Amino acid sequence: MPIKTVLSDLEAGREAREALYKHFHRHPELSLQEHRTAERIEAELRASGIDVVRVGATGVVGVIENGDGPVVAMRGDTDALPMAERSGKDYAAEGVTQLDEATGRETPVAHTCGHDVHIVCLLGAAQALHAHREHWAGTFLAVFQPGEENAAGARAMVDAGIVDLLPKPDVYLGQHVLGSLPGGAVGIRSGPLFSAAASIEITLHGKGSHGSMPNLGVDPIVLGAAIVTRLQTIVAREVAPKETAVVTVGSFHAGSKSNIIPDSAVLQLNTRAFDRDVEKHLHEAIERIVRAECEAARAPKPPEFRYYDQYPLTSNHDEPTARVRAAFDAYFGEDSVAMAPVPASEDFSIIPDAFGSPYTYWGLGGFADWKNAPGNHSPFFAPDLQPTLDRGVEAIVVAASPWLMGATP
Repeated sequence: MPIKTVLSDLEAGREAREALYKHFHRHPELSLQEHRTAERIEAELRASGIDVVRVGATGVVGVIENGDGPVVAMRGDTDALPMAERSGKDYAAEGVTQLDEATGRETPVAHTCGHDVHIVCLLGAAQALHAHREHWAGTFLAVFQPGEENAAGARAMVDAGIVDLLPKPDVYLGQHVLGSLPGGAVGIRSGPLFSAAASIEITLHGKGSHGSMPNLGVDPIVLGAAIVTRLQTIVAREVAPKETAVVTVGSFHAGSKSNIIPDSAVLQLNTRAFDRDVEKHLHEAIERIVRAECEAARAPKPPEFRYYDQYPLTSNHDEPTARVRAAFDAYFGEDSVAMAPVPASEDFSIIPDAFGSPYTYWGLGGFADWKNAPGNHSPFFAPDLQPTLDRGVEAIVVAASPWLMGATP
């Protein structure tokens, strides 16, 4: 029973893992600024006798080579969010701030997405596998990835040469703690799991004038209002009802005074889709509508489009997903469940795509009262310590077992 043997130290190490989790929760760091986090992860790995490869400024990979056999990579993201925590936990990061190098401004920071859970669970699984190497064979790569929240971390590790620094994985695994699954459950599905997403900044050009003489200007506020309204027809009238798509206008900035018609306006949009062709259609439709409205309004210059925070579709490959689901069913029983697609987005697939490796990704229920649980990115998001931390370690080892152990629980 190799899985249970590998996990035999789970109870003995529980207190230390909880203390480590509280440390990471109290010390969150922004995307691509996870320097102290990376240093602590590396220290924990080295203290356990696990080799470390640094990839880029804040990417860390623990490497356990254990003879011939498959290569299994498991990703845990490490960054936090630029927001304040309001969980009320005695280990909350309340009052923690950090200078955001991207904006030059001091901002609150908090682990309100659960990446601290991911760090500790991956460390625990790597330590368990390293301590019981006689029960499995192959190579395990613990990939601690920075910068998921700004969609830049996976690309940064690829740009830093992760494909050349590490062996090609036979499978690339990932998990995310969620409030939308029963506490302690693990949920997985084949096919689209997390949506493709993009943010778009659109600059509209008008012609400034006095508010009493609107005929002498081109009002970008009226133009922007028409665009906001017309964009709603994309999902309602251009996307097939069986598809899922979202177009959100989250920001509209223009003007400085009530009697001044400004010469520009800026809209910020966000799109989501579970199909690459649908996403392409959304972006083409947005640009078509914006350009047509600008022409109709006599805009003096064409609109400008800037795409950023772009996330690929996360679509689980069938074969590894089936193997992981079978392992979950055998080990977790009723706590192994089917997971519905989540309209949030991930940069998880960028690294396995760079390797040309199949991947699968699952959800981990983090709240006993899951029907009333806060969502990820809520200021109140702070998963229950247990069974979340134990279950996260178990899930990683169980998911890796079809490749590394070829054994039943």
